[in-house]
Amino acid sequence: MTEQEHVEEYLFIPNDDGTEEKFEILYEFERDDTGQKYMLVLPVNEDNNEPEEQEVFAFRYSGDRDNMVIELIEDDEEWNMVQETFQTLVSDEFQEEVYGSEDK
Repeated sequence: MTEQEHVEEYLFIPNDDGTEEKFEILYEFERDDTGQKYMLVLPVNEDNNEPEEQEVFAFRYSGDRDNMVIELIEDDEEWNMVQETFQTLVSDEFQEEVYGSEDK
C-alpha cells in the first residue's frame, strides 16, 4: 500500500488595497451534476504564531491555475452543500488517519 503524501499548494488573492494574501489550498472538488468547481482554503499566517482556530474560506472557481477566476459563495443552499462536503472530506480523512485505509 502506498501512502498518499500531502503536497501543500498555495493561492494568492489580492485584497482591497492590492496586497496579495497567501492561502493554503486544503481541498478542491467538482460537483458531478453541475460541473461547478469549489476550493476550500486557509489563510497562511507568516509569523508562525497560528491561532487555535482558523477560518476556512470556500470559493467557487473556474479556469486553471494560470487563469483562475474565483467567486464568493453567496447562495445559502450552495454554501450548505459546500459545508457538508467539507465536513465529509474532513471526517473521511480523520477516519483514514485513525483507522487506516479500507484498501488493505
